[in-house]
Amino acid sequence: PEPPEGGWGWVVMLAAMWCNGAVFGIQNSCGVLFVSMLRLFGSSEDKQLVFKTAWVSSLSMGMVFFCSPIVSIFTDLFGCRKVAVIGAAVGLVGLLSSSFVSTIDPLYFTYGILFACGCSFAYQPSLVILGHYFKKRLGLVNGIVTAGSSLFTVSLPFLLRVLIDSVDLYNTLRVLCILMFVLFLAGFTYKPLIPNAKDKEGGKKGKFKLPPMKKICNFSVFKVLSYRIWAFGIPAALFGYFVPYVHLMNHVKDRFGDTAPEEVLLLCLGITSGVGRLIFGRVADYIPGAKKIYLQVASFFFIGLMSMMIPLCNVFGALVAVCLFMGLFDGCFICIMAPIAFELVGAQDVSQAIGFLLGLMSVPMTVGPPIAGLLRDKLGTYDLAFYLAGVPPLIGGAILCFIPWVHERQKLKERAKPVDGETTEKMLEHESTLVSDTTEKPVKELDSGF
Repeated sequence: PEPPEGGWGWVVMLAAMWCNGAVFGIQNSCGVLFVSMLRLFGSSEDKQLVFKTAWVSSLSMGMVFFCSPIVSIFTDLFGCRKVAVIGAAVGLVGLLSSSFVSTIDPLYFTYGILFACGCSFAYQPSLVILGHYFKKRLGLVNGIVTAGSSLFTVSLPFLLRVLIDSVDLYNTLRVLCILMFVLFLAGFTYKPLIPNAKDKEGGKKGKFKLPPMKKICNFSVFKVLSYRIWAFGIPAALFGYFVPYVHLMNHVKDRFGDTAPEEVLLLCLGITSGVGRLIFGRVADYIPGAKKIYLQVASFFFIGLMSMMIPLCNVFGALVAVCLFMGLFDGCFICIMAPIAFELVGAQDVSQAIGFLLGLMSVPMTVGPPIAGLLRDKLGTYDLAFYLAGVPPLIGGAILCFIPWVHERQKLKERAKPVDGETTEKMLEHESTLVSDTTEKPVKELDSGF
């Protein structure tokens, strides 16, 4: 059916905005929780404390992306509402159970896996359901929804700092459960307008038969060479991407002491990330075809450069400037993911193409921060960790430079194929005409003889 371009869709948009903000607001504010975990579970005798603690936040962010291919399949099968509601419920259970642990080890499961998997299952349907209600305004609506992430990233670190200082980490996690409970209620607003695979296959009788495996897992997107380069080039660039979000707060404490307002850095990242999404999303509309990837190349170049500059900042104001630029280009990288996917694989395969990409992104985003924590434990400083975190974005950006050229060659080959097909088809039509003429001629002569 044609999207209504509003109506109940505005309620769905607000629910999706809350989802985007709650999920990534908590994830992006992990630096504040990380510092609190170090104090609560730390011991002067533990020489790998930062490495072990970093795994909690890193595993959580990684699992959000790792589950994406699975979530896309479940969303296609069972619909947005059921997947979102169940996901929010699982995330609520994971976050609540995290507030009752006494050591760091259980957090790997409760926060790093259970809570993160719930967030992943709640998040992806919030993007899919928007296409049910909007088409002409989909760009505007997506901009508003993704702005929810920046809004929560800006405000949540200050709230978390006040709560941790007032009621400790455990009760802070219980307060965050309120966000997940509202997310659970928001999932019920996702009234589907397009039938899912279960409805299509089962019909009115309610019998559910799984669709063919090719429809469930569409691996054909990997046949597109430009997509393959993109799907492996971006993860290559992301080994250092999540390191500042996890370790920047602790680095500030090491460098400037407790007097520096480290939450201001997350505020800068959140504000300029939102601005970057609005600016570069609009700029991308004027860049034709796969050349939009050059924006991601530029964003990775500046993200890598800013990561390398963090250890060089001996004044807090310089660190603020670095975070402002990093947030701006972080927004650029994120906002043009979907438009590039549309260009490379087309609208029909874009859902699972993004799902596979997010799944591949989970590995480097999970591994990067613990390696940075290990270097901090060994060397006593984050300097080398931030220098190394800037290298993968530069390498990944260089790999992505080849995609527009490869994509243009693919398009030229595809244009050549229909021409050959049309020529063959015309030859077959000509042959069939000659055959029909030769068969009809004796028949006519035979008719005239009688």
